[in-house]
Amino acid sequence: MEWEQDLLIIGRVALAMACGGVIGAEREWAHKPAGFRTHMLIAGASALLVSLADIMVLRGAAPGGAVSEMIRSDPIRVVEAIVTGLGFIGAGTIFRARDSERIEGLTTAASILLVGAIGIAVALEAYVLAIGMTFLSLMVVGAIGMVERRAAGLRK
Repeated sequence: MEWEQDLLIIGRVALAMACGGVIGAEREWAHKPAGFRTHMLIAGASALLVSLADIMVLRGAAPGGAVSEMIRSDPIRVVEAIVTGLGFIGAGTIFRARDSERIEGLTTAASILLVGAIGIAVALEAYVLAIGMTFLSLMVVGAIGMVERRAAGLRK
């Protein structure tokens, strides 16, 4: 039965990676520091980490599925650890342009945080939420990005 659970988790990770890849593809096309592969790996890692936390809790469960008194699980701690790691990765994408006071990479850092959250949503089987956020995010970084660029062109 364990291998069936592993295959289910692999499917979840694959879905999370696909969602992250959609957002990462837009970042790649926009020539941003973190692109397709990075976003896929972050979403997949987030889904895998949440799934592994579930497995650890289940392994500590008493027969019949009741959680043992010895096991104290706080799922928020797993999410906090993921967000901390994503903050570190996202910070690496932010930089100040040498020739100006312009800061770049903030949207990419935000998209890294978002694909991590999408990965968590997939691991928690909130598939509609994950897929909906993927497309909503794509609208924000793609369509709204085009509107921003056009507005900036009008200001010049």
